[in-house]
Amino acid sequence: MTAVGQDTLGTRDTLSVGGKDIAYYSLKKAAAKLGDVSRLPFSMKVLLENLLRFEDGGFTVSVADVQAIVDWQKNPTESQNEIQYRPARVLLQDFTGVPCVVDLAAMRDAIAKLGGDTSKINPLVPVNLVIDHSVMVDEFGHPKAFEENVEIEYHRNMERYDFLKWGSKSLANFYAVPPGTGICHQVNLEHIAQAVWTSTDATGATVAYPDTCVGTDSHTTMINGLGVLGWGVGGIEAEAAMLGQPVSMLIPEVVGFKLTGALQEGVTATDLVLTCTAMLRKHGVVGRFVEYYGPGLASLSLADRATLANMAPEYGATCGFFGIDDKTLDYMRLTGREEDQIALVEVYAKEQGFWIDPSVEPIFSSTLELDMSTVVPTLAGPKRPQDKVILTEVDDVFNADMASVYKKEQARVPVEGKDFDIGDGDVVIAAITSCTNTSNPGVLVAAGLVAKKADEYGLKPKPWVKTSLAPGSQVVTDYLVKAGLQSHLDNVGFNLVGYGCTTCIGNSGPLAEPISKAINENNLVASAVISGNRNFEGRVSPDVRANFLASPPLVVAYALKGTVIEDFTTTPIGTSKDGEAVYLRDIWPTNEEVATTMAGCMDRAMFQARYAEVYKGDKHWQAINVTGSETYQWRAGSTYVANPPYFEGMTMTPAPVTDIVDAKPLAILGDSITTDHISPAGNIKADSPAGAWLMEHQVAKADFNSYGARRGHHEVMMRGTFANIRIKNEMVPGIEGGMSRYGAEVMPIYDAAMKHKADGTPLVVVAGKEYGTGSSRDWAAKGTNLLGVRAVIVESFERIHRSNLVGMGVLPLQFKDGDTRLSLGLTGDDSFTILGVADLKPRQDVEVKVTRLDGSSFTFTALCRIDTANEVEYFNNGGILQYVLRKLAA
Repeated sequence: MTAVGQDTLGTRDTLSVGGKDIAYYSLKKAAAKLGDVSRLPFSMKVLLENLLRFEDGGFTVSVADVQAIVDWQKNPTESQNEIQYRPARVLLQDFTGVPCVVDLAAMRDAIAKLGGDTSKINPLVPVNLVIDHSVMVDEFGHPKAFEENVEIEYHRNMERYDFLKWGSKSLANFYAVPPGTGICHQVNLEHIAQAVWTSTDATGATVAYPDTCVGTDSHTTMINGLGVLGWGVGGIEAEAAMLGQPVSMLIPEVVGFKLTGALQEGVTATDLVLTCTAMLRKHGVVGRFVEYYGPGLASLSLADRATLANMAPEYGATCGFFGIDDKTLDYMRLTGREEDQIALVEVYAKEQGFWIDPSVEPIFSSTLELDMSTVVPTLAGPKRPQDKVILTEVDDVFNADMASVYKKEQARVPVEGKDFDIGDGDVVIAAITSCTNTSNPGVLVAAGLVAKKADEYGLKPKPWVKTSLAPGSQVVTDYLVKAGLQSHLDNVGFNLVGYGCTTCIGNSGPLAEPISKAINENNLVASAVISGNRNFEGRVSPDVRANFLASPPLVVAYALKGTVIEDFTTTPIGTSKDGEAVYLRDIWPTNEEVATTMAGCMDRAMFQARYAEVYKGDKHWQAINVTGSETYQWRAGSTYVANPPYFEGMTMTPAPVTDIVDAKPLAILGDSITTDHISPAGNIKADSPAGAWLMEHQVAKADFNSYGARRGHHEVMMRGTFANIRIKNEMVPGIEGGMSRYGAEVMPIYDAAMKHKADGTPLVVVAGKEYGTGSSRDWAAKGTNLLGVRAVIVESFERIHRSNLVGMGVLPLQFKDGDTRLSLGLTGDDSFTILGVADLKPRQDVEVKVTRLDGSSFTFTALCRIDTANEVEYFNNGGILQYVLRKLAA
C-alpha cells in the first residue's frame, strides 16, 4: 500500500487502460499551475512526479519543493534545494544484503529494549534480495564446474543462507532470489522491474507511477536503460528507505549525452560504453544525473542502453537515464512481462511525457556529444575503468607501464611441474563475467561465434589462462545452447561456472598453485582480461596487477592469445590444426551473423519458463528448513552473522555530539581511494588481523571465504577495514597493505586503531581526490566508524561513500581554497582538533587546528559535507539507523 499525499495542486487524475481505471498524478495538470515541463529531462520528470505524489503540506514535501523542480529549467546547475525522494522499491545483493538484514534483526532487538513494537521493523516497500555475490570460480574448464561450484558455495555459506531464509520468512515485503539464479541487476532488468509500478493506496484505488528503486550495489543504475530511475546507495540508506524514510538529496544537475550515428561493422556495445565512460569522467559528472538522448538512440538495443546505464558508477554519475519508447516495450514483451503491463507502460509514458520524442531537446545543465560511427574496438585498463585504451594500443600501454610503473625488464620463467613458462603480460585470467555485459545478448552471442570459429580452427586457450563463463541469468545458457554455441565455448575453456558476479567482484578463485607461485616468486606482472565493470588494483585477483576490461568476444580471443604484450590486430592469436597462423580477423563475426543468430535463438517462452518460479530455488535452497520469528536467535560462536554493536546502550535521547579534540591520523592516503581499498570484498589473508581472528575461532584457512561473504559479522569486518593488499598509507612510506603507526611502532591499521581506542584518542583519516569511488559498500563507512574514526578529511568525495559516512555518524570534511594534505604538509605525527561539531549546519565551514609534534600549530578551513538538514539529524543521532529507530520507538 502506498502513502497518499495531500495533493494541494489537485493533480490526481485517472487513466483508462484495457478497460480499467488507474489513478495517477498528472504532470500536465502540474504544468498548468507551475509552468511548462515539456523540456524537463525525463529523470527530472520522475522526481517531479514523486514529489507531486508525496506532497504533504511541507512536513516532508511542500508545493515549493515541487515548484523548485519546475524552476530548475531556468538555472539547471546544482541546486541548493533539498528534496525528499521516495523510491518505489529496494534491490539488494547478498554481500550488502546480509548486513541489511543483520541490522533489521538488531533493530528488532533494540526497539523491544526501548519498549517499542518489533512489527514496526519491517520493509514498507517491496525489497528483492538476489543472492549473486557468493559464488567463486573454484572449478573451471570442465563440464561439472557449475555443479561443483554450487556445492562449494552452499558449503561455505550455509550460515548466511540460513539467515537470509529466516529474513524471507520473518520480514514483510521481503523476497529472496536463491543462489544460482542470476545477478541482481540482470534479474531486475529481465523480470522484477516494470517501468511503471502500481500499488493500492489508502482509498483502495490502484495508483500508477514511475518504477523507481535504490539498490545496495552501485550498478543498480543498469535499470535506467528500461526507463526506471535507480541508483546505488549504501546499505544504511537502503534500510532507511525500506522503513519509510525518504532519501534526502539536493536537486541534481543533469548532463545530456547526445548520441548520433551508429556503430560500425565489428564494433560492440562494450566498445561504446568504455568510450563513453572515458568521455564522461573527463567531463566531470560526479553527483550528477546523466541522460542519453539524440538520434543515435534509435540504433541501440535495450540491452545496449542497459550496458551504458550500468557503467554510471564508473563515469561517476548518480544515474545514466533513458526515456521509454518502442524498444522498451519490445524488450518487456521478449522478457515475458504481461501484456496488460506493457499496455500500461505505453499509455502512461505517452500521457506523462516519458516517451522519447526526437523532436524535443530537453534542457540540460551541460551536454556532450558522440558520433557512434567513430567508436573503435576498445578496452579499459590496466587499473581504472575510465582509462580507455584502443585495441591496437593495449600492448604499447602495458609495455610502457612495465618501464615506468613497474620499473622492470620483461621476463619469462618456468612453471614448476609444467611444460610451459609464463611471463610479464601473460593473461592468467580471462573471464566472461558481470551483469554489464552478460545482460547483453549481442556481445554474448558474438563471444559464442568467436569460440565457434576458433574451435573449428582447432584453437585452444593458452595453458596458463583460467577461463570462465558466469552469466547473470539462466536464460543466457538457454539461448547459447539453442544457438549451438555453448558447446564451442566449452571446447575453448569457457564452460559455465555459475550464475553470479564471480570475477568482476574479485571472486575469481585461486590460480593454479604452480602459476601463482611463479608469479609471486618472480614478481611477474600478470594480466587479466574480463568483461566486467571494475578493474581496480587488487580487486580481480591478488596475483594479478594489470586488469583490462573488454567485450566478451575479446575476452575469448585474449584467452587464445594468452598475452597483452603483442599487437592484437597484426600478430596471430594462435595456430590452426593445419599449422596456419590464425588472426583476430579470421574469427571475428560480422554484425549480420550476430543479428541472425540472435533472431533464431531467443524467444519470450525462455524468459517465462526461467522466471516462473524464481523464488523457489534448487534442491539445496529448498532443503534449508527455517521458521519465521519476531526476533532472530543469534547463534553463539557464529563467524558469519552476529548482533552488531551500533545500538548498545542506546536510549531514546541521543548523547550530545562533542567536538573532536586532539585526534590522531589513522591513515593518510592519496587520490582515488576506492571502497575496495577501504573495505575489500575479496581474499582474507591468513596473516591479517581478520585471518588471525578467524583462526582463533577455529576456522581453517580453506574456509575463510571472503570479506564480502563475512559482512554479517562486525568482528571480521572491523579487522578488514583498510586491509586491502594494495593500499598505501603515507604514514608508513614504502609499505603496501593495511598498515599504520602507533607512535613510532608500525602495525596493522586495526591494531593501531584499537590501541588509540584504549587510550581514548579519537581518529581521523586524511586523503586526496575522489575518496570512496567504486562500490556502494556500507562497510567502508561502518568499519571506519567502528575503528574509532570521527572525521574523514579529503579533497573530494564520491557520492555514495560521503552519504554512508554521515549515515554512520562520521564527519566528512573537504579541503578548501586549494589546500591538500601535501600543501599543508600533514603527517602521521600531527594532532587534529575540529571545533563547532556540536552545532553543525549543512555545508558550513569549520576550522581545523593542526598541532605538530614540536607543539607548534596552525589552522585551516574545511567544508562540512553534511549536505542536508536531514543529514544533520542523522549525524546528531549517531547515525541514520539510530535516528529511524528512535522515531519508530516513539
